[in-house]
Amino acid sequence: MDRARARQILFACASGLLLPFCFPKFDFGALAWVALVPLHLTLDHIPKRRAFWLGWLTGTIGFTGIMAWVVTAMTTYGKVPLPISYAILLLLTAYLGVYVGLYSLSVVWLRDLIPRYGILLAPCFWVSLELLRTYFLSGLPWCLLGYSQYRRIEIIQIADHFGVYGVSFLIVLVNLALAELISWMMPFFRGFRPARLPWELATTAVLLVTLSWHYGSWVTSEAPFSDIPRSTITVGVVQPNIDQAVKWDLAFRDETMARFDRLTDQLGSGMDLVVWPEAATPFVLERERDYQLQLAAWAARAQAPILLGSPALRFYSDRRPYLLNSAYLLTPEGQVLGRYDKHHLVPFGEYIPLKSSVLFFLDKLVEGIGDFEAGPGSTVLSFAPKSADGPARPVKFGVAICYEVIFPDLVRRFATNGAEFLVTITNDGWFGNSSAPAQHFAMVVLRSVENHLAFARSANTGISGFIDPFGRILDSSALFTEAALQARLTAWQPHTFYTRHGDVFAYGCVLICALLCLFGLFRTKEPAHGTTAITPA
Repeated sequence: MDRARARQILFACASGLLLPFCFPKFDFGALAWVALVPLHLTLDHIPKRRAFWLGWLTGTIGFTGIMAWVVTAMTTYGKVPLPISYAILLLLTAYLGVYVGLYSLSVVWLRDLIPRYGILLAPCFWVSLELLRTYFLSGLPWCLLGYSQYRRIEIIQIADHFGVYGVSFLIVLVNLALAELISWMMPFFRGFRPARLPWELATTAVLLVTLSWHYGSWVTSEAPFSDIPRSTITVGVVQPNIDQAVKWDLAFRDETMARFDRLTDQLGSGMDLVVWPEAATPFVLERERDYQLQLAAWAARAQAPILLGSPALRFYSDRRPYLLNSAYLLTPEGQVLGRYDKHHLVPFGEYIPLKSSVLFFLDKLVEGIGDFEAGPGSTVLSFAPKSADGPARPVKFGVAICYEVIFPDLVRRFATNGAEFLVTITNDGWFGNSSAPAQHFAMVVLRSVENHLAFARSANTGISGFIDPFGRILDSSALFTEAALQARLTAWQPHTFYTRHGDVFAYGCVLICALLCLFGLFRTKEPAHGTTAITPA
């Protein structure tokens, strides 16, 4: 192996090693703005095939570090042997690495297609590939690059127009500009005449980052929303910290319910809404009359409706049973005010894709109570908050259950349907003491910003907490502790550009990429200029 190729591999590995540090638990978000620079430096004047493999190497290493928690979920709770768990992890991350490989190939291709200026459009390919990852094979948009900035409130406000994909676009553009500047500067140190300064790319990156920062500062001042009617509600969330190993143990059922009772009581009677986590009840709520009465008594004591997760049992037309992963809104009078059924299920966790035909030999990778069916969609629930001035108008909210919150368009539909704030309930106990709970929580921040709606999050083992409409974390709990948190949240309907129009920016990037591909396919190549022999006189 020659030195140039060895250096390329080393740089590609460096980018891969840096990527996990951009996300929780490490949380070095600033690193994201330079993490891809080494990879981009390797993509100068190399064949497309090598560019793909270098990008694939970066992506595989990066996603292996980001998603190492997959092994914990499979070995600890799915009882999958450790060697098989690592093999599945590597298979998954090798697949995810393909997206970075395709991006790297596109960078080299754009340089050949439109010399000097084509590289400006490379971030469109990154965004298009992130959008593809969101939907292809059920979708796995875990830790898109833009999520690394969840603590940089000013810079992520552009998500209210462009979604998380807009933040990813900006990060990739800056990485690309820095790499091009470094490549331009290298001849200075080698004693060569430098190539032409890539001022177009550098200027574009500086301009867009500056505009994004100023826009974020303006939005977080709330000046654009001063005329929007709003109300304030008090929401409490309960984190019971029930060990996953005993969650469905009949012998531990009473202890589980006693823990919910105690924590709900700690919130007091001043709540407008109390939120319990996903699958809070270790039984099918509709089939347990005694526990229904007990829950109603607790809601009456809290003087507030309780939102709680519980499986719902239903039957096909041939009387075969099936389950829904549901969230029930229970009133203090003991009535079910509404129910939301999880729409986007976790493949291999809540169901086996193609189980009846192709994958009949597989079982779920995590233990549970059976396979689930998908619910109908983004149902909005409502309740009447407390008011000293008589009956208050009902407040509408949407509930995203667990994995659903990582899908931007799915959450957006709640806002489109009239939600004034959002709730997510989850059981992250499957992840153990890994980086996944913090990564999962970070993604909720971007959902708040995209729709400018407050979020309440209740997680069985953590992280529970509250996020304001601009992505600021108001409160959060520690992992594997019991907690009862409360906060005052804004309820309103700002209907952002993203809420109204969805991922038009990302699909615009797809359109640009498609047009570039058509241009590359059909462009007329210039004929080679012939050479004329000169005969000496």
